[in-house]
Amino acid sequence: MVDLEKTTPHKKTRVVSVVAATAIALACGTNYAYSAWAPQFADKLQLSATQSNVIGTAANMGMYASGIPIGLITDKVNPRLSAIIGMFALLVGYYPIKMAYDGGPGSMSVAMISFYSFVTGVGSCAAFQAALKTATLNWPTHRGSATAFPLAAFGLSAFFYTLIAGLAFPGNTSGLLTMLSLATSLLVLISIPFLIVVDHKSSTSYTVLPTNERARRNSNILHRTNSNRSKYSATVLPPQEVTDEDDPSRSSTETSSLISGPGDIDPEEDAASRHSKKSSHSHCLDITGFALLYKPEFWQLWILMGLLTGVGIMTINNIGHNVQALWNHFDKSASKDFVAHRQLWHVSIISLGSFFGRLSSGIGSDFIVKRLGHSRFWCVVIAAFIFAIDQFCATRVENPNYLWAVSGLCGLAYGVTFGVLPAVVVDTFGPDGFSVNWGFLTLAPVVSGNVYNLFYGAVYDSNSIVEPDGNRNCEEGLQCYQRAYYVTLLSSVLGIVVCLWGIHGEHARKRAALEEHERHRDA
Repeated sequence: MVDLEKTTPHKKTRVVSVVAATAIALACGTNYAYSAWAPQFADKLQLSATQSNVIGTAANMGMYASGIPIGLITDKVNPRLSAIIGMFALLVGYYPIKMAYDGGPGSMSVAMISFYSFVTGVGSCAAFQAALKTATLNWPTHRGSATAFPLAAFGLSAFFYTLIAGLAFPGNTSGLLTMLSLATSLLVLISIPFLIVVDHKSSTSYTVLPTNERARRNSNILHRTNSNRSKYSATVLPPQEVTDEDDPSRSSTETSSLISGPGDIDPEEDAASRHSKKSSHSHCLDITGFALLYKPEFWQLWILMGLLTGVGIMTINNIGHNVQALWNHFDKSASKDFVAHRQLWHVSIISLGSFFGRLSSGIGSDFIVKRLGHSRFWCVVIAAFIFAIDQFCATRVENPNYLWAVSGLCGLAYGVTFGVLPAVVVDTFGPDGFSVNWGFLTLAPVVSGNVYNLFYGAVYDSNSIVEPDGNRNCEEGLQCYQRAYYVTLLSSVLGIVVCLWGIHGEHARKRAALEEHERHRDA
């Protein structure tokens, strides 16, 4: 029998850890606030749109390219160490950029500014992986819901800081950069002591954390592993170690909520059905490291990640330029302060859309899998469709008063994509090497984000004029960037195709597993 008095502190600790992970994630999405200060930064330092995009892309590269080494630290050492690295990197990255802005033109080279921007991305990646790993380990049977909260906070981060900056430092880009350097690092520092993996025993296992009567039979198990085992291989769990907690299509009576009480769950179960599920999933693969490269499922997810995230990154990094171009053409009397305020407004819209997308897709994907018995990929299909609609709107909206549609749909689609893909990765490859696996996948946005951002910059610069004071300006409205969105519209359509390919492949694998189970049973 499990001592019920001991389970309550465990649950409280797990809930507190999710809160801490969510707070840390709130400090990690500030790269997506780049458009809030990039145009003013470029104007003061007399940078072209392409140079501005290089700086923004460096932050994205830091965020995504550091995924594998940071993942190794998170998986093999401790999530807290990753959070500490993130804390220092955020401080060291943002403050020199603030100094460059204060110094004006020529005070720092574009290469050095890009380097510090890269460091901010590394800091965001490190702290965020720590948050996501902790949430994943502490709630193994509710991964979609547990990761939804830090993922949603990550999406809300840009809105959170731009809102505070708009109130505390209106029109003050230097003040915004100061706040980004100090507030983000301090928030991570304060949250680190509460970032706890429950009952983590460094050499053997994660223990059972039952929380109610059903949980005593069907508890939140993280299966016993050998800490000395290489994480760079594909291994098969023996049948006796696989329970329905490993089954991504487990019983619909398991709710998505992290706060379910005993009365929320039906204690009656179909024993035969449960036995069938255990048997059919008795050879679940735990795949990580370079073993991923031999799996078609990995390349499927990698291509999908690149197609969709690149689309979102281009708008996120350049919505400020969109605002500037449309208002310069639509109303030449619009002041710089008015345009700057509108830029903050659109960054906030993207951030809020991302927040709702991440939160709804994480919890919604659990509902789709557990209650409806369908694939999580359907959430990604929805995201791809929203992206396609968004890119079409971006090629048509000429009135800046309606640009909110582009910002809102972009944030929503981007949030849905990142809200569900971590759970898809865990379902497909297992939880043990999640951080490394996620690091491999996040190399995709490094490629697509670079290509789309630089293409946008080239298109924008080709329609810009250099004024006598050295500033660059485009007054052609939609024509300043329209061609870039035709490319991302095509990328979104291809994303839909890859999603449907993923669903077909998942169904094929399930059929093959069922047929294998039937053959073994007949034998």
